Amino acid sequence: MHLKKIFALMLACILTAAIFTGCGEEKEIAPVIKIGMLEHLNASEIEFNGFMKSIAETFALDMPAHEVKYFTNSNSMVMALQSGQIDEISTYKCVADYLAARYPKVQILEGHTLEFIDAFCFALRAEDTELIKDANNAILEMRNDGTLDRLTKEYINDVKGDASIIAVDFDNFADADTIKIAVTGDLPPLDFVSVDGKPAGFNTAVLAELGRRLHKNINIVQIDSTARAAALTSKQADIVFWAIVPVSEIIPANADKPDGIELTSPYYRGRLVHIGLKK
Repeated sequence: MHLKKIFALMLACILTAAIFTGCGEEKEIAPVIKIGMLEHLNASEIEFNGFMKSIAETFALDMPAHEVKYFTNSNSMVMALQSGQIDEISTYKCVADYLAARYPKVQILEGHTLEFIDAFCFALRAEDTELIKDANNAILEMRNDGTLDRLTKEYINDVKGDASIIAVDFDNFADADTIKIAVTGDLPPLDFVSVDGKPAGFNTAVLAELGRRLHKNINIVQIDSTARAAALTSKQADIVFWAIVPVSEIIPANADKPDGIELTSPYYRGRLVHIGLKK
């Protein structure tokens, strides 16, 4: 028998033994933990839950049963958490810090087995090869000269709620081309739109620096998170902020990357944590 099949059989036996004990005596089964997560474009809830189950089984992780629930924005996730529709939210550490500072009843949960690290990049149409090349060169320059580290400190590490998210100004170049950038505002302080509708936060700061280095004017387009790919293919936007899920033999490379889209080199990496209500 294949080693992986033997391992899976042993794991199944262990899980069965944990549920049934003694002479036919049934042990109470722990409730399923409902986890809120921003919707992935190329993987349904059922598929993504399958990924998580496969990871837990493959690596024999000691974790409670859970079910991922998709949401289109962060505000609706927080409302669902507060109303008891979900038990936890899976989000980036910097976003969790922001939410914990804004909502007194929210806290970061410690001791989670599954803690992925996503990479943030720009998504562009695959046909825009010259813009992809220029964006990659600009990201490399920003990494090498310390600009990304400075922006990370200023727009992420030093942020403590809405009041400390710094507004971003864009340069205006006469007779320069304009590139349209889509933002969602769903991941403060990474992707943030203030109450007066002005984009701010880390991604916007990186974007402003990108415009300076490419000598192009920036036109901001606000969209819903689920419309990111459509904004590119319809040419409503030329660049969209994107996060790359950790690809493995279990999670395919296209789990959140539709056809016809190319991704730049990462400019930031964010660790995923869980948040919940204080007891």
